[in-house]
Amino acid sequence: MKVLVAGGGAFGIKHLNGIKNIDGVEVAALVGRRPEPTQKLAAEHGIPEALTSLDEALELPGLDAAILCTPTQMHASQAIQCMRAGLHVEVEIPVSDSWQDAQEVDKVQRETGLVCMVGHTRRFNPSHQWVHNKIVAGELSIQQMDVQTYFFRRKNINAEGDPRSWTDHLLWHHAAHTVDLFQYQTGERVVTAHAVQGPIHPELGIAMDMSIQLSTENGKICTLSLSFNNDGPLGTFFRYICDNGTYIARYDDLVNGYDEPIDVSNVDVSMNGIELQDREFFAAIREQREPNSSIAQVLPCYDVLGQLETALAM
Repeated sequence: MKVLVAGGGAFGIKHLNGIKNIDGVEVAALVGRRPEPTQKLAAEHGIPEALTSLDEALELPGLDAAILCTPTQMHASQAIQCMRAGLHVEVEIPVSDSWQDAQEVDKVQRETGLVCMVGHTRRFNPSHQWVHNKIVAGELSIQQMDVQTYFFRRKNINAEGDPRSWTDHLLWHHAAHTVDLFQYQTGERVVTAHAVQGPIHPELGIAMDMSIQLSTENGKICTLSLSFNNDGPLGTFFRYICDNGTYIARYDDLVNGYDEPIDVSNVDVSMNGIELQDREFFAAIREQREPNSSIAQVLPCYDVLGQLETALAM
């Protein structure tokens, strides 16, 4: 299976490293914004084509799929472009920065019948998979999720600390992880959503602090705190308060309420959530099925984000 990867930033590199561990998949082309860094990264990973135009990449023969790790503002249009060109597509989170664009991506997926998967990695992290498996088995029921998403990004930089050509967003990117995971883990739709935000940054043009409250149809609740002003520790920390125990997930690691480690090494074939996400994408293509984290499955998340954005603008 031949795939193109668009975006050579922090997450593009994560996908390239993950794909190396997946049999039967070849990265045939890398698309980047600047020629020299793109060519250098392609050479490091043995990728034969290094381009600066997605249009040109889509004209290459024999491509089966695309993975989009480009700026958020390009995700929806590029996902649609790839599907229109006949390629299955995995687009990094968020699929869009508007409810209308998310709906359009879903519409095109239904029209083309191609696999369109969104990078909601929390569904694939072994820590969250462990909790999900317990819920499916009837051993756990979530009462509350308490989530902290904290970074220190007062300048326009990416996860590797390098300058960005675009601006990240607490609501459409970082809150998307938790809003989707909350609905996925509870198996219920969010029916109440409230948000408040701090001042808008004078240069970045975004809120640097935000607080979100959610509740489901059966009264399960989620409290989410987000900040780009937090000076360590950094990352996202999920506390699951359940009817049968409390669990804290830190990316691929999991502990109980007393900070005792839980072994999640046997939950899946890898401990790398990005790699597991990519494995699901390629498996869904081969098996001609809907993937976990398909555009249709995550669409309710973007509905909630759209409602929150509207409320914050009032």
